[in-house]
Amino acid sequence: MEYIDIGGSGLRGSVITLGCMRIDQLSEDEVAGLIGAAADAGITVFDHADIYGGGRCEEVFGAALGRTSVRREDIVVQTKCGIRSGYYDFSAEHIRTSVEGSLRRLNTDYVDLLLLHRPDTLMEPEDVAAALDELVTAGKVRHVGVSNQNPAQLELLRAHIRQPIVADQLQFSLAHTPMIDAGLNVNTGFDGAVVREGGVLEYCRLHGITIQPWSVLQHGQIAGTFLGNPAFRELNDALDEVAAQLGATPAAVAIAWILRHPARMQPVIGTTKPARVEEIAKAAHLELSRETWYALYRAAGNEIL
Repeated sequence: MEYIDIGGSGLRGSVITLGCMRIDQLSEDEVAGLIGAAADAGITVFDHADIYGGGRCEEVFGAALGRTSVRREDIVVQTKCGIRSGYYDFSAEHIRTSVEGSLRRLNTDYVDLLLLHRPDTLMEPEDVAAALDELVTAGKVRHVGVSNQNPAQLELLRAHIRQPIVADQLQFSLAHTPMIDAGLNVNTGFDGAVVREGGVLEYCRLHGITIQPWSVLQHGQIAGTFLGNPAFRELNDALDEVAAQLGATPAAVAIAWILRHPARMQPVIGTTKPARVEEIAKAAHLELSRETWYALYRAAGNEIL
């Protein structure tokens, strides 16, 4: 496994993060096995949110961690807050309440990283600053970040909060590439030239913010995986070919494609199967050439001028 300094904060974590959105479907023993498999593969970062499984995901993780030999101080536990039923809420009261609930469910005194989950257009940045100051000062939150925010939204927050923003979770995969399409189609009339996210890739690189891609094996918003999907036959054929050359699996190659980008992204994988964790973790050691990287990008249906 490879490791990075997340957002230049001094918080060190594996380049691959295990997403825990679906572990509410597992028993405590099964989650303990999943945590153990991740640790054996060198994965040290675990991603949560207060809404995952209605809080059950955090709860079962907190209980299961104690059944493993993994020490709390050796891993990075991050969670998110701000999504409520039918609306978003970055009020100071909700941020405080959400963090307290997450700490209780995770059975921990602190989270290493708290992310604001989706933008709240009714956000008062002074409220956010007050809540974060209180939580960081109390030692309940060590670092802060965001999810799905563009450069202007990041700038608004950075103008008010004292804590550096160290991470931004953004959807990105071989089958979902608007974050790079606009840059590759600058000064053209092609659809790919449309800037949908405000140049967030370049912004994060300029400011040392670690991008944490989500839905890394998915296409569309919640449309499903592109692996083995007949709608992505050319991409799957290309992944199979590269996987055979590298002695890996197509899933690992798809993650290695993300890791090859010089932005040093930290993809979040969402599997609940220990064997799958071991398989995908090998992506950290796969080396893709520039030619291979672009060949996979083209196979996903993109054109290069």
